[in-house]
Amino acid sequence: MRLILVKPTNATRRLDSTGEAFQDGEHQHCATGGPEEKHNPFSGSPDKESSSPQKSRCCASSSLHEKSNGIDPPRGSAQSKANSENLITTEGNKPQKKTKDISYRLGQRRALFGKRKHLSDYALVCGMFGIIAMVIETELSRTFYTKESIYSYVLKGLISISTAILLGLILMYHAREIQLFMVDNGADDWRIAMTFERILFIVLELLICAIHPIPGQYVFTWTARLAFNYTASVADADVDIILSVPMFLRLYLIGRVMLLHSKLFTDASSRSIGALNKINFDTRFVMKTLMTICPGTVLLVFSVSCWIIAAWTVRVCERYHDAQEVTSTFLGAMWLISITFLSIGYGDMVPHTYCGKGVCLLTGIMGAGCTALVVAVVARKSELTRAEKHVHNFMMDTQLYKKIKNTAANVLRETWLIYKNTKLVKKIDHGRVRQHQRKFLQAIHQLRRLKMEQRKLTDQANTVADLAKTQNMMYDLVLDLQHRTGELDRRIVALEEKLDSILIGVQSLPIYIYYQQELHPRECRFAR
Repeated sequence: MRLILVKPTNATRRLDSTGEAFQDGEHQHCATGGPEEKHNPFSGSPDKESSSPQKSRCCASSSLHEKSNGIDPPRGSAQSKANSENLITTEGNKPQKKTKDISYRLGQRRALFGKRKHLSDYALVCGMFGIIAMVIETELSRTFYTKESIYSYVLKGLISISTAILLGLILMYHAREIQLFMVDNGADDWRIAMTFERILFIVLELLICAIHPIPGQYVFTWTARLAFNYTASVADADVDIILSVPMFLRLYLIGRVMLLHSKLFTDASSRSIGALNKINFDTRFVMKTLMTICPGTVLLVFSVSCWIIAAWTVRVCERYHDAQEVTSTFLGAMWLISITFLSIGYGDMVPHTYCGKGVCLLTGIMGAGCTALVVAVVARKSELTRAEKHVHNFMMDTQLYKKIKNTAANVLRETWLIYKNTKLVKKIDHGRVRQHQRKFLQAIHQLRRLKMEQRKLTDQANTVADLAKTQNMMYDLVLDLQHRTGELDRRIVALEEKLDSILIGVQSLPIYIYYQQELHPRECRFAR
């Protein structure tokens, strides 16, 4: 028997008491009590291998194996175990950076859209609550209690609280818009989105929504000149009038809510089509679509809302100087606004203050605009559709064709009767001949008129669809011409190649004849 001694190497495997196999070279650095250092040629400093978590776990596993075998690990291995545990803890506590890929951005954008819509809804609720509370407080403080009563303070306090909440919601809404801008454009700093126009718009919106009546009683002297007797009227008016009427400007929030809840704005396919066609989905676009879909409803709601708001505003402005209580009542104010809106102006009611005159002026301008819109809507609704136009043109063309045939038959009949009464009778009746000549000329003029009407009908039938059809026909014709031109070019090129080959053959003919004479001289002499 021969015994072979093998020198143990780093690659030699051994088994511990647990039956696990591992290499000696893997834990060589653990026995030294510290990490193995390698020189980094790029940095010029030693690179510690123990920084990798794999070798730290290696050291920890080796110490556990030694403990399981009843062997106390050395101090170096214990120190490496502590270092490995600290490294693992440090690595676990390190925050991982979230990759902002396109799916993450789309999800964040969708969440911001939902938050912005909810904030707009809450802002509209707060704004409408403030307007309703203001109207109630203004009406009750005129008849039931004074401005210094506890009820007035409670209602104005509610208005102030709703205004503060509204301002906070508006700021949050614009913060969501800035976040959307950052997500859409991939910006990291929110100050990039703060342009001068955006800042001015935010400040203006906050100023509009911040106007509201303040708790307490504050009066000022209001002087106006009466309309009919031209006498001066002096009264102590509440400052709440100046602070209450501008609260109706909060109604712009309705347009924002309509935009955010519109199917055109929330539908992804509609937004994609609009982006491809470079169309901005704003409030104006939504109002245009509503005027196209249901113009009558939109005009009716707008007109009635303007009447009610303008009538209440005129009533509040005129109640301090209307001694006869003509325009200070709501029904009287509604009558004044209606005749002003419709541009009638009977003159039985006239506003006394500049506030009432300004409201009536704006009402007249809106009335003129609404009247023009009503005329446009009625004209568009009265217009025939494309299918109805085609049917109408076909029916008119059929009727004109029948009339033209009858008129042409009349022309031929009168021609035959004229010939018969002049050539085929023994005695010519000149009265009958003139009658048939007169009918002959009438039939010719009628035929010309019908031809002109048929030509006009043909011109009117050239709609957009017919133009598109003509364009398609011309496009097909041009394609056919291009195809034939290409075929003709290919044939010309082939003909040129054949002519070149014939020319080459003709040029090589003398050489061919010369070689034939050299090869067969006797035959050439005999041929001569």
